[in-house]
Amino acid sequence: MDPIVQTIALTMGVAWASGINLYAAIFMLGYMGMTGHMDLPPDLQVLADPLVLAAAGFMYCVEFFADKTPGVDTGWDCIHTFIRIPAGAILAAGAVGDVSQAAQIAAGLLGGTLAAGSHATKAGSRVLINTSPEPFSNWAASIGEDVLVIAGLWTALNHPWIFLALLLVFILAMIWLLPKLWRGIRRVLRFFANLLTGRRAEQAPPPQPLDPPGLLRQEDKHDP
Repeated sequence: MDPIVQTIALTMGVAWASGINLYAAIFMLGYMGMTGHMDLPPDLQVLADPLVLAAAGFMYCVEFFADKTPGVDTGWDCIHTFIRIPAGAILAAGAVGDVSQAAQIAAGLLGGTLAAGSHATKAGSRVLINTSPEPFSNWAASIGEDVLVIAGLWTALNHPWIFLALLLVFILAMIWLLPKLWRGIRRVLRFFANLLTGRRAEQAPPPQPLDPPGLLRQEDKHDP
């Protein structure tokens, strides 16, 4: 198996997975490195440290429940915009191994962009899913994302050509889907803005006349 293809698949795989579920990606890579199922690149060997594994496992448990609660999952995604994307860039840069600094920077740029795209797709779809009144769609989407991350990383490690082909399909679908998600999110935001504006209009006191009627009548009496 071509090591260059394996490196590219691992680099893009960790970036893509970080944008969807960062803690699951870190825990899976660290566990496989610790148990000897894969040789982690030098810059990623720290993921096999028990302290890193414990932290990633704990945060995955927190995200497991937060990601399945309507409304909370969107807030969680908003916060993790500032975590998943930089982490995806760092992991991608570390996954290329001991190569030139230019290659690591290029991998970090591509990885950060891919992590941003997968994160935006996940977060945007969750906003639209939250418009559904039942909670089962959130559970289904969250569990599907967890399975997708684990299966995707396993494919990247064992069948890199297949993963790269599927990743290309994902990128094309993401380019097609993101504008539609943005339009849907704008409609949702517009709906809630109109709803909030309507409530404020209902709660506002009725407008008062500029001149009290009683005062006008008194002034009329003094008129000749």
